[in-house]
Amino acid sequence: MDHNALGRSARDIAHVRAGLGFAAVLAVAAAYLTPTAAEADPASRAATTQWSTETLAPGLEVRTGTIRHADVTHSWTVAVQSPGVSRLTGAATWAEVGTRGWAEITAQQLRDADFRPRVESVRWPDYADSPQGAMGLRVRVGSFSTQAAAQSAAAAITSAGFHTSTAWTGYDIQQPADRENVHVAVIDPRVFNGTVEGTHDSNVARRETTSSIAARLHSLVAVNGGFFVTSDADGVQGTMSGLGVYDGQLGSMAVGSRAALILGDGGRHIRVADLTTTVTARAGSSSYRIQGINRVPGLVRDCGRPGATPSALPWQDVTCRLTDDLVQFTPVFGADLPTGHGVQAVLDASGRVVSVGARGGRVPTGGRILQGIGGAAEWLTANAEPGSRIRVDEVVRDTSGRRVELDGDDSVVSAAPTLVKDGHIDIDAAAEGVVDPKDLSFGYAWANARQPRSLAGVDGMGRLILATVDGRQTGGSEGFTLYEAAEFMRSLGAVQALNLDGGGSTAMAVRGTLVNNPSDATGERAVGDTVQVLPADAG
Repeated sequence: MDHNALGRSARDIAHVRAGLGFAAVLAVAAAYLTPTAAEADPASRAATTQWSTETLAPGLEVRTGTIRHADVTHSWTVAVQSPGVSRLTGAATWAEVGTRGWAEITAQQLRDADFRPRVESVRWPDYADSPQGAMGLRVRVGSFSTQAAAQSAAAAITSAGFHTSTAWTGYDIQQPADRENVHVAVIDPRVFNGTVEGTHDSNVARRETTSSIAARLHSLVAVNGGFFVTSDADGVQGTMSGLGVYDGQLGSMAVGSRAALILGDGGRHIRVADLTTTVTARAGSSSYRIQGINRVPGLVRDCGRPGATPSALPWQDVTCRLTDDLVQFTPVFGADLPTGHGVQAVLDASGRVVSVGARGGRVPTGGRILQGIGGAAEWLTANAEPGSRIRVDEVVRDTSGRRVELDGDDSVVSAAPTLVKDGHIDIDAAAEGVVDPKDLSFGYAWANARQPRSLAGVDGMGRLILATVDGRQTGGSEGFTLYEAAEFMRSLGAVQALNLDGGGSTAMAVRGTLVNNPSDATGERAVGDTVQVLPADAG
């Protein structure tokens, strides 16, 4: 995803929800997509909603809604940036929020240059693992009806020696959004006789739009899935930067402990949990830890692997590096294998070593490839003799240590962060690497500003909820902050929920046709994996 907060819990609507049908719950949801009284004028909090409903099959309903705050007016403005240093890389950065001292000095300098700044307080969202209260202050100038006018003003301020950007106030949490266009699908596995699966449609090294996959699979509903590589500089485009399981097989590994949607038994058993993966290659009495599946050795998008630099922890949209790296490639990697320094071992279906040599070629039908660089290359050279066998053990666990057993009709789609846990909003934004409380230049707009979002969750009756909200003003819709996304999912009855890939990736298709408005100027984005709701007679 290319990307302050509601202060109150949605638990107080639980007693209301118990007596309402799903349609009525959606109407209640709008009331919880407004800032607290401390952050917004109470007179501007009233929302109106419009909903339409379509039942696609028994146990499968899709609702389309528009939430409006007609008495709210937003505008373009100029944001003056605060200088900083990335805690992760040491590089110079700019942040929209800074210290009080910076804000006061900057505001005075702007006044001295004949500009009229305003200083605004920004509070931390109620994340489970971030500071509470004031985040800092931001400095802005002007109110403009068009982005072009704001850009012209920003150019003048920049010429006076300031670092600026333009901002739409509708992306701020301090006032409600003008409009939010939402699509919600609810699948009841007790009634629905089809299946729900996470899929990369047989090739993890390919990008394709959510709707085109849905059309080919004759899907009833589909949404985009997890984070994926979007640039050749970061790996093979389309490969996942997080855990992916398709048809019971690991297609990619977790990057740290991050939220995942587990679709067991073809979607009959669904849960959300933070998952980790441990994969080990064993040759006789010797073993070596595999750090990746179906990715370029040495490159770890979103970090989160032991030994990675600059961090072994998850960092959203950051590519870390490993000098010692053992990577497994499986038959679903349908592209030419990465080349370069290191060693490659070709294994047949039984794990017997067929050959050892330079990296490259293709994964053989039914076989696997192990590629190693650094110490991993040395281990392969010493242990992967033709005719010998290498066993690969794969373990997926949740944070309780419970092993997640996988078979052929299980799938997993992973992203970040967790939004709802045990019926309560519980956003571990720092732990899952989407914000850094010590570096306000990292993840601020991604997490704390309104963006297009794709969401998944499970309600108290075991129903799967898939939701999207358009953003960046496509169709007038401004999106959700992470906290608003959690509020929205909780208001729908979710007792578990996670954030999927969003931004320009956000897409929902119904019967193979795109129904939302993606934010990319080029239209629907080609993505990595997707979640597909399939009829019983699919294929």
